[in-house]
Amino acid sequence: MSEIIKKPRVGIIGTGAIGGFYGLMLARAGYDVHFLLRSEFSAVSQNGLRVDSQVHGALSLESVQAYASADDMPACDWLLVGAKTTGNNGVAPAIIQAAAPNAKVLMLQNGLGVEDDLRAVLPDSLHLLGGLCFICVHRTGPGQIAHQAFGAVNIGYHSGPAAEGATRQNIVEEGAALFHTAGIESVAMDNLDRARWQKLVWNVPYNGLSVLLNASTTPLMADPDSRELIQGLMAEVVQGAEACGHTLPEGYAEQLFKVTGHMPDYRPSMHHDFVEHRPLELEAIYAKPLAAALAAGCDMPKIRALYHALAFIDRSRRGG
Repeated sequence: MSEIIKKPRVGIIGTGAIGGFYGLMLARAGYDVHFLLRSEFSAVSQNGLRVDSQVHGALSLESVQAYASADDMPACDWLLVGAKTTGNNGVAPAIIQAAAPNAKVLMLQNGLGVEDDLRAVLPDSLHLLGGLCFICVHRTGPGQIAHQAFGAVNIGYHSGPAAEGATRQNIVEEGAALFHTAGIESVAMDNLDRARWQKLVWNVPYNGLSVLLNASTTPLMADPDSRELIQGLMAEVVQGAEACGHTLPEGYAEQLFKVTGHMPDYRPSMHHDFVEHRPLELEAIYAKPLAAALAAGCDMPKIRALYHALAFIDRSRRGG
């Protein structure tokens, strides 16, 4: 008689566009998924989750296991954190409350060093991983998500009780398999810091310029001046990564630039945060990479100028 392998229980901490999309896909694949929500709890509890996907078609999860408090959630084997980095101060208590013993916590967030501060306030028994989401997705209403393109998640191990490289890699591959089962491309990365620098090659120019120039990707890619600025910012990220000891794949920035020129018109997450009067994720996407590169002897002047401009915009919009 063959042994029945039980699928892990998955918790979603922060059911916005990212958490909602991946949580819905995992639930449709047969995983026991539990969603933590704040302002949208009532809407999602009553009406479920909807994803209008240009890749997968119209998707829905009618019966959502939704919670307004982590205290009410069952113990989860995997916790996917889709909250914004600007809200990380409130993430740790929710993780601790909802985590099963030896749970794996996967941070689906942009930027550099997002796991570092969290590690200090989590139990040593929890595995902490980082996930880099290559996806065009945004909220259109309570419990309603638009998915335009892509969807891959690259995963790396940050810290936890797995001391040896082989054990850590097994856990990372377990996470990748979670997404594979849901029909989502996922790569197990052997170096999380390098993977985060790779993601910054796209996030630094397009997120910031979408706010500063009030433009989505198509007009940014159509204008010669903005194209030159994008390429200059990308080149600085590559240089910063190199200074920090992370050599990115040859031609990586050029490939991302080319791919963006052919993808559907898209407004990055920072533009949506700006429009909806939420704090901008400047610390993780700009301040920490600038500080890391400078400590390694590499200044990134174009990125620094963009960061200062965005910081002024963010403070002015929120009343100083």
